Amino acid sequence: MLVLGRSHIETLLDMDALIDALGPAMADLTAGSASAPDRVAATVPERQGFVAAMPGYVPSAGALASKLVSLFPHNAGTSLPTHQAVIVAFDPATGEPVAFLDGTAITSARTAACSALSARLLARTDATVLALLGTGVQARSHARAICRVRPIRQIRVAGRNPAKAAALAGELSSALDADVRPAPTYAEALDGADIAAATTHALEPVVRRPWLTPGAHVISVGYNPDGREVDDATVAEALVCVESRQAALAPFPAGSNDLLHPIRDGVITAGHVYAELGELVSGSKPGRTSPDQITLYKSVGVAVQDAVAAALVVAAAREKSVGEEIALG
Repeated sequence: MLVLGRSHIETLLDMDALIDALGPAMADLTAGSASAPDRVAATVPERQGFVAAMPGYVPSAGALASKLVSLFPHNAGTSLPTHQAVIVAFDPATGEPVAFLDGTAITSARTAACSALSARLLARTDATVLALLGTGVQARSHARAICRVRPIRQIRVAGRNPAKAAALAGELSSALDADVRPAPTYAEALDGADIAAATTHALEPVVRRPWLTPGAHVISVGYNPDGREVDDATVAEALVCVESRQAALAPFPAGSNDLLHPIRDGVITAGHVYAELGELVSGSKPGRTSPDQITLYKSVGVAVQDAVAAALVVAAAREKSVGEEIALG
């Protein structure tokens, strides 16, 4: 079995290749040829945490893998990330486990890559201003990924902690060809933004309809079992797209409060979810229909994303003879 650590993943995983590969994977998921059952979790109530299992198979990519991921929100502000994961990749022909990978870096990259895919499919082609809500790992990866699919010239960074927002803005300024600045509030970051990427652990919405500019594309990837990132009015008025209707509308630990709560409260029905990304990729449904339309991609994360990313990393590692081989038997 090949063992690949975080530094290997960060070196080997090509973001452009991943964004491109996720398009067919999303189409396969919608068509039913890929397999990604709803995640299940063992909860740790005294720490408000859980460990979830996420197996996925994408035949067109030759990708079969399963991820174990933990979410422990009390790790925030410590040396440990709130999300930690490992992935085992299997040979889809024999079921043999072939690689053990750090899943934390893959989760960060594949989440941002699919958000970038949503921007490619839904954001205005002339989108130049990105509002980055949150200051953690996902905020960093989203800034890098979204700049690859749209001509971003300005990034506003907002978070609960102004010092962290300023620090991230400084970090991204040196890494990206864009004017990156901290914003004092979420509302100010969103004012005039063409794309908003919410990557928080918010209890109360950080995206509110009055703060959005006509034509904005909203990306929401944050997860808090007790909260949500996007308000009812935004959800109700937006063209809503997801990775998988089944996953997004499933109960804890798979689904999204951003959609489940307005459905529960009668603000929208389940039918308000317009499309899966796979339908946009295949062309069975059109995306944005007007320059002023608000679009929303609500991500919950699906295992085909991890499987495809892991397959790309393992292939690159084999090609470059990177990683450590261990014998299980």
